[in-house]
Formats: sequence, C-alpha cells, structure tokens
Amino acid sequence: MPLTIHDTLHREKRVFEPRDPERVTLYVCGPTVYDYAHIGNARPPVVFDVLVRLLRRQYGADRVVYARNVTDVDDKINQKAAKEGVPIGEVTARYEAAYLEDMARLNVSPPDIAPHVTDHMDAIVAQIGAIVDQGCAYAAEGHVLFDVSSYETYGKLSGRNLDDMIAGARVEVAPYKKNPHDFVLWKPSKEGEPSWPSPWGEGRPGWHIECSAMIEQTLGLPIDIHGGGVDLVFPHHENEIAQGVCAHGHAHDPSAHAQYSRYWMHNGFLTVDAEKMSKSIGNVLLLHDLVQAIPGEVVRWALLSAHYRQPLDWNQSLLDQSRKALDRLYGALHRSAAVEASTDEPPADFLKSIEDDINTPGAMATLFALSSEIERGMTAGDHGVVARARGELIAAAAILGVLQSNPAEWLEGEVSDTLRAEVETLLEQRAAARAAKDWAEADRIRDRLNALNVIVMDGPDGATWRVKG
Repeated sequence: MPLTIHDTLHREKRVFEPRDPERVTLYVCGPTVYDYAHIGNARPPVVFDVLVRLLRRQYGADRVVYARNVTDVDDKINQKAAKEGVPIGEVTARYEAAYLEDMARLNVSPPDIAPHVTDHMDAIVAQIGAIVDQGCAYAAEGHVLFDVSSYETYGKLSGRNLDDMIAGARVEVAPYKKNPHDFVLWKPSKEGEPSWPSPWGEGRPGWHIECSAMIEQTLGLPIDIHGGGVDLVFPHHENEIAQGVCAHGHAHDPSAHAQYSRYWMHNGFLTVDAEKMSKSIGNVLLLHDLVQAIPGEVVRWALLSAHYRQPLDWNQSLLDQSRKALDRLYGALHRSAAVEASTDEPPADFLKSIEDDINTPGAMATLFALSSEIERGMTAGDHGVVARARGELIAAAAILGVLQSNPAEWLEGEVSDTLRAEVETLLEQRAAARAAKDWAEADRIRDRLNALNVIVMDGPDGATWRVKG
C-alpha cells in the first residue's frame, strides 16, 4: 500500500507523493544546544528516524535528503556562556556532542545535513531583506519585525484566526510593533553577546527565521515533509510558513503554503507519570542520564510504543514493558541463531501498519507474531518457517531501529568477564545434573544463579540467560 501520513495543515491523512521521487526532502527541527536534552526532546528524532528509514527503503538511500538543524544562537546559550565565562561555541560544542552521543545510543541515524545557525547568517540576513522588500516586514528601533497582517492566510496551520488573535491580545509587549503578534526577524544584541552585521545594525536573528532560511538554502523549496513536536505548530511553524512564502512574494496567494512544505507532521506531547515535565515539579528527565542507566533500545522502544501523534506517558511500567518486549524478541533471535534467514524483506502486515501514518504499535504487533512463529518453528523443527520468520523479523526491526545488538550479549546484559565465565560454568554443571536426573543438584545450581541475579531461560536448544534488569 502507499505511504499515508497525517498532514497537520490539511487535518487528514494524505497519500505521500514527493515533488521529485529522485530527491525526497525532509526537515525536522533539532536541538538548541545549551544543556542536555530531556526525554521529551528525544521523541521527534526517534519518530522521524523511523520515517526516514521507511523513505530510504521505498525511494533508495541516495534519493532521500534529511536535514535536522542545530540551534547554536539563543538567549539560554548566551546565559550559560556568560555564567561559565566561555565563548558560546564552547557551550554549544559540548552539548551538541552529548546530544549526538545520546542519539547514537537510541539508534537514531545521523541526518544527511545538520545546518547550524551560525553557519547560515548570510542566508538569514538575505531572507529577512527579501521579506522587507516584499513589504511584509519593517524595521523599528534596531529590530526587524514580520507584519502578520501582510500575510492573508496567517494562522492556517494552527487553525487560529488572525483577527481573533489580535483582538484577544492583552498587552502590546513592545511599543514599536504595529500589532501585538508581529514577531522578530532580527534584533540587536545586548552588550557582551555575540552579534553579526546586517543592514539594520549589529545583532542576531529571531528564532523562526533561522529554520526557514536554512531550509531554503540546504534543501530548496518546497520541501516534501516538515516535522517536529506538536508544541512547535504555533508559533514556530506558523511563522516559518509566513516567512518562507512572503520572501518570494506570495503573501496574497491562499495556496502559497504548498510552496514551502508539501506535508506537515507533528508528534504528540510526552508526560512523566501523568504530569507535564516541569522544573518546578522536579520531574524533568534528562535523556543523557537515562541512557547511562537503561539500554538505548529500551528507551527507543518506549518512545515508539504509542502512535506518534498520541500523547505518551513516561513511567517505570512503560520501561519495564519495553524491556520485556525486547527480551522476548531477542530471545527468539538467540534461540534461532543457528538458522540462516531466508529473506531480507519485512512482511506485508508490518508494511501495512508502518505505511499507515507510521503506526508503530501495529508494526510492533507483527514483530511479536514473528517471534512466536520462530518459537513454534524451533519447537517443531521446521527450519523453513524459522528461516523466513527470522529474516522478516530482522528486516522489520531494522525499519523500527531495534534489535540492532547481538542477541546473546543483549540477553546477558552488561556483565563482567568473571561473572560471564561463572554463569557459563554453572549452566554446564546444571545441564549435566539435569541429564543425570539429579534434580536436587540442578535446583541448587539454579539457586546459585538466582543469587547472582541471573535469569535462566530453558529452550529446545538449551538454556539462555540474562542479568535481571
């Protein structure tokens, strides 16, 4: 079946048709690198990594261009740099490296392009100039502001009415604004802050203009898919469209949004124990800490366990279920390790789910069905069934970005060579005791393994084990 995705702008699922099948383009808003990412920040890169893997399968790896930006100019970056007494580049390099390390632990493939704001100042200034020239922005007191009243369909992505927004505004935040919802394209830097030259004076860009300028320069317009969290729909993505359209003189074209991005995708919110993440509550979970204590694949599985457009509640039960799910799948692969896969294609049921707006829960159900086929085939000695199901499981899991570890090592966990040697010796002794029907000795050895925090799983081809997690 063809790939369908829910388009935020059209508020319905649409069959995906790229502008050019030879060059499929995707842009996802990336990190602002002033601190470690929290677990909510990890949902978009994981979700859209699955989409990119699927697109590369369908169109070819060399025909998909995926860009994920890095925001390395920001008030919070400036504040951290000032507090530490270091240049902003030192702060951003540190946290970008940590972010990429954490993404690697989640099996998130690197984007093809990772544009940095500081590398695209000329493009940003040029796009602001084009918007001013089109009469859609104005300079005031060292600032350049976008005039939202100049873009007739402003608010279409978020479903907000401009007249209602203006009428509902309580305070004119800055006296130099024509109306309260005009937003900053360029602003003067404060003393000691980084700044760049522009026709409107030394300063730095507003947040929204950065993405629209980098998209146009790195991917060209229109792009096929723009992704991000639902929290970015307004104002960030709404403003991106306005800028990208008006820079090219399409302020009065009601269909001009299609000349910026053909499809818009947004993932749902993530809560922690049914509460919104908040520093005041103290429930902000840093991804960097999580992946030190939990295998990255467990975190990835948990993030994909709900449909990407639905809310996801992060809790210990979710992590426990995710670990058990992966243990089951890895167990099937481990017990069938001697059987060579006979296919490298995912099954039709899996593709039907994943091509239906990235339905990961449905796709995961197919993985479980395949693992059950493997277990039944191993018990029956039907290696033909096992070979097919094993190949389909590996191929399907690759699109989800899971089952990427060695099954034996996964099941054993991170253990020392000393413990591994002791456990293997005990399993050999236990097998000998069971063969001799010395059940008392076999039970004694199992008790010793339990004391070592080891779980033993007996199968038709012998026992496997893992450390309790």
